[in-house]
Amino acid sequence: MRSKGVTKIRASALAVAAALAGLAGGPARGADASTNYELAALPGGEGTMKSWAADDFSFNLSGYARGWVSVNLEDQPELKAIGEKSKGKLSMVRGSLLLDADAKTGPIKWKAIGRVDREYKTDYLDDLERLRETNGTNRGGHASSILDNYNRGEVREFWAEIPLGERVTVKAGKQQLVWGESDFFHAMDLVHGYDLSWRLFFEGENEEWRKPLTLISTKIRVPEADGMLAAYIRPGVDRCQDIGNTYDIQGGRWFFQPYRGFDLTAVTDKDCDHPAGDYRDVTGGVRWSGEALGLSYSFAWLTTFSADPVANSAFRPYKKAPEGAVFDRIHPQIDVYGMTVSGYSATLDAVLSAEMAYTKDQPYNIGTGAFLNPTVPGNVGIGLGGVKLKDTLTTMLRIDKDLDLQGVFGTSRPSFSSIQLFDTQVLNFKESDDLVRLFAYGTPLTEHNTILTAFTTLNYRNDTINPGFAIGFDLSHGGGFAIPSVSLTLNDEWLARIEADIFWTGNRSNKVQFSGERSQLFGYFDNASQLVFRLTRQF
Repeated sequence: MRSKGVTKIRASALAVAAALAGLAGGPARGADASTNYELAALPGGEGTMKSWAADDFSFNLSGYARGWVSVNLEDQPELKAIGEKSKGKLSMVRGSLLLDADAKTGPIKWKAIGRVDREYKTDYLDDLERLRETNGTNRGGHASSILDNYNRGEVREFWAEIPLGERVTVKAGKQQLVWGESDFFHAMDLVHGYDLSWRLFFEGENEEWRKPLTLISTKIRVPEADGMLAAYIRPGVDRCQDIGNTYDIQGGRWFFQPYRGFDLTAVTDKDCDHPAGDYRDVTGGVRWSGEALGLSYSFAWLTTFSADPVANSAFRPYKKAPEGAVFDRIHPQIDVYGMTVSGYSATLDAVLSAEMAYTKDQPYNIGTGAFLNPTVPGNVGIGLGGVKLKDTLTTMLRIDKDLDLQGVFGTSRPSFSSIQLFDTQVLNFKESDDLVRLFAYGTPLTEHNTILTAFTTLNYRNDTINPGFAIGFDLSHGGGFAIPSVSLTLNDEWLARIEADIFWTGNRSNKVQFSGERSQLFGYFDNASQLVFRLTRQF
């Protein structure tokens, strides 16, 4: 694992490279990766908006008020401990208010986005809170109320973008960077962690899930090479909670089965000062994207924090003793090298895309089997036997095509459809390493984890009624998901969506806490199927 000094030298080198490349001038070229909200999807443009403009000043204010209601479609075995059932109960009643302000002062662009999220404690959430008391995890955990899992209020973005000549722009402040091509699963889009605590599956707008970071980023257009160089530095001034993915580990509705109603923070802390992953370390990346021979392509490198945490166990400490009662959650730093390519195939009348990412030193936990009955004698089960670093290769293949379903379903235009194959391979894989896929489970990690997803969207009445269907399969272990949905544009201000999130496990689910049962990816979602309603008022 690198030292802090090496990390800072690499990040400083990014700044030097960006500055040297910015000496050239010329016309702009390349796509803008700024956030894109539902406002842009309206048939009439960007919806209602407050605007003021002068010769060298402009200001626009937009936003939305949004509400969700979700209903459980299945009973969950954890609630049997308190004699309750979950089927038919409201699992979420949530409201959000987002304000999005854009301004321009001369050549400088400004952006500020703030959002407040609040939830109502449904009977089902009250059941989970009582179950935390039954499990004894309400004492010592970090959340006094289960609503602490979900209530938020934050400035999500606040940045200024400055042009330096005709080729270079520099953006500084709290922002989001899109750094990859894949949709459901992420190979290269690892600059940011995601907040998956309030709804793990599936909210369509990635920019609403990403956890923005304080960055200095630049884009340098190079028209002579039909390309653009992008680079960023994260100075390390973000909060601990901004690093890595956030899951509903405090016993809420999206904690993995069988741990709903178990507040894991009673026995673990998040350690952001760990020598393998100190959130104050400088990180960064460089990405070249261009066009050649009719293809769009990119090459990228970034040093970042592993998205999913691993357990630094008190039984087998990794580099330092944990502060939590049993283990700490840590996000060690990783290096990721990747490339993408996409192009149009006249033969298939489709766009073909591929993305590949090589990750150096991806951390995994050691210790298959149950907590007191490990598979390998001498190890500690459920992933509490230490940390091992393995290089991985992540590959995504995708085909996007407009299907002519007008004669079949009577749609108003061809239907956009996509199929995506996603595989993660552990290089130099050895069963003797005794690696687990996820701590708190005794399931062995396999060399390949392969997911196939597909979706299509139908369009009626000038795209105001849009049924959709998404489906995914775990080709390595069984299980999958299906998401039938209908999105409605009621008028220029009101949008609605109704969907069902349906899961099946392939008989790979864990029903006993801290056991060695062989739960795989979709086993985590066992009995979590839900019906979801969403209503948005844009302004």
